[in-house]
Amino acid sequence: MTTDRTTTDDRTTTDDRTTADGPHGRPDRIALTGAAGSLATDVLPGLTDLGYHVVGVDRKPATDTAAAICQDWARCEITDSDALVTAFTGCGAVVHLAGIPLEADWETVSRVNIDGTQAVLEAARRAGVPRVVLASSIHAVGYVGIPADGGTVPDDVPARPNTFYGVSKAAVEALGSLYHDRYGLEVVCLRIASRFARPRDERMLATWLSPADAVRLTDAALRAPGVGFRLVWGVSANSRGYLSHSGGAAIGYTPVDDAERYADTLFAEAGDDPSVLASEEDRRFLGGVFCSEHPPMFEW
Repeated sequence: MTTDRTTTDDRTTTDDRTTADGPHGRPDRIALTGAAGSLATDVLPGLTDLGYHVVGVDRKPATDTAAAICQDWARCEITDSDALVTAFTGCGAVVHLAGIPLEADWETVSRVNIDGTQAVLEAARRAGVPRVVLASSIHAVGYVGIPADGGTVPDDVPARPNTFYGVSKAAVEALGSLYHDRYGLEVVCLRIASRFARPRDERMLATWLSPADAVRLTDAALRAPGVGFRLVWGVSANSRGYLSHSGGAAIGYTPVDDAERYADTLFAEAGDDPSVLASEEDRRFLGGVFCSEHPPMFEW
């Protein structure tokens, strides 16, 4: 069952907040953290094409591409809640993509991914933003087993992180839950599986999230009415997939792309590069090689 909670007591609810609604029941102006990062590079053009006014937020200066897409840019550290309040003021939603994207030492990953997410949620609360979309990860549940019976893994399967990175993403989800229950913030956590331009290995024939579907997913998370608190798989319509599509369907996300069209090419590449083929961890766990003794590490 997909997690769906709403606040009904006397705490601050979304009815008390600015909605900044644009056409079609979606927020007109949004802030997007990590705007200079790779995931943002995938989704920013699509979001602006859909009519969103985007305030890019990043610790780095805007690249030429980002500057051409984002209508505004705020440069600050992701843990600087005061600066984030300024960036978020007047926005109808925040899309939080900033963070360490792979395994790292605990001090780094906790400061950026956990403390940074708390700063984002607190700034959204202070700025009166009614909704936050959080980038979580398949690695928050990386040690969950792949169904042997051909079934699917529900969107809200309990956390079983496979790395410090996975722990940080489980904490991201927990923080979103807290800010929904305590303050009435609407929160959608996207458990992103494998977001690349194309599948890179056999495992991704099941877990791939295409750039175009990443835009569709983010748009659905921004425009769906009354989301409360939700966990949603970020995955495309893969024929070999084992991640549920029910959570996405509940917010109006309909994936289009299928990794299967890359299958023949991938298996042909395996002749020169056997690492393309699924490992033991890939066949056992959702988190694949991140469940091994040597998970991929983030390099600064």
